[in-house]
Amino acid sequence: MSAPTASRDPWFDNAKMALVTLVVIGHVWAVLPQTALTRNLYDFVYLWHMPAFVLVAGYLSRSFDYSPRRLRALVRTVAVPYLVFEGLLALYRTQVGGEEMENLFLDPHWPMWFLVALFCWRLMTPVFRSMPGAVPVAVLLSLSAGMWASSDTLDVARIFGLLPFFVIGLVATPERFEALRGQAPRVLALVAFAAIALVSANTDRFASTEWLYYRTAYDDMGAADDQGMLTRLALLGIGLVGALACLALMPRRDGWFARMGSASIVVYLVHGFAVKTAVYAGFGGWSESHPWLGLLLGTAGAILVALFLAWSPVTRRLEVLVDPVGSWQRLRTRRREARREPERDEGAPVAERV
Repeated sequence: MSAPTASRDPWFDNAKMALVTLVVIGHVWAVLPQTALTRNLYDFVYLWHMPAFVLVAGYLSRSFDYSPRRLRALVRTVAVPYLVFEGLLALYRTQVGGEEMENLFLDPHWPMWFLVALFCWRLMTPVFRSMPGAVPVAVLLSLSAGMWASSDTLDVARIFGLLPFFVIGLVATPERFEALRGQAPRVLALVAFAAIALVSANTDRFASTEWLYYRTAYDDMGAADDQGMLTRLALLGIGLVGALACLALMPRRDGWFARMGSASIVVYLVHGFAVKTAVYAGFGGWSESHPWLGLLLGTAGAILVALFLAWSPVTRRLEVLVDPVGSWQRLRTRRREARREPERDEGAPVAERV
């Protein structure tokens, strides 16, 4: 949430901001009436944007280990925000939207599943980092999950379904990612996205949109286990190609957009309130009478919401919700320093007081 430091890679910050903006756009598109154009756009994005998001999360989790410091940070930055925002979203949906809630905390809200998955993936990180053939093992786990993972409890199906992308990020190195730099990879990325667009226009011929969530058992989608595994394997391949194409096209330079990428978790956690507000305000019903205008306004509004939430003055104020433990620790530190302030020599030069 703080401004990027010299240790941050603007390439990945640009990717995080772009991908979390697509998360917001995708959730707004889900509110719109399902025209052919909306479905094709939605499927095109969902074929690769969460795989890319998960791959980047895996790459940025490579240093995780079981040290007390890392485990405390995992609880503070992932588990605690999950509990806070699950509760806040439930409160908003029941009190403002009049919805009924069941299995709170065990059946995550639609954005919150990622925090549960990230918590589990990071706990798996040292195991997969030291495992020979980690990627094939993760692929086998993903393929087999479609045969048994049919429960909504903590979205276990998604944890294993998207696991290969996280593990690919874990085993990636800066040297391997250098292969995505240059003009040739960018041209190939455009070709890849054109091919994925063709696939998305015909997705329902081999896989409905539900397949792109990696959360439903094969038989619940009307597929035998062998057909389901082949379909998921194809989707894993398409997702990986799209994720790498996305990174190949991502700018590597620093700037305001990259700096916003350091606040991607704020955007991810808070945007659900904006989406639900649009639902309660009747945006979906209005869009049925104005499909093209609804698509344009919804997309533009989603981008503005993402940029607003990532804006530094906003992130600083939301920090107390996104990182309550860290905010309390920083407040305690400031108060401790304030109590020591009178003991300093106020006549000393400013340089000596810093």
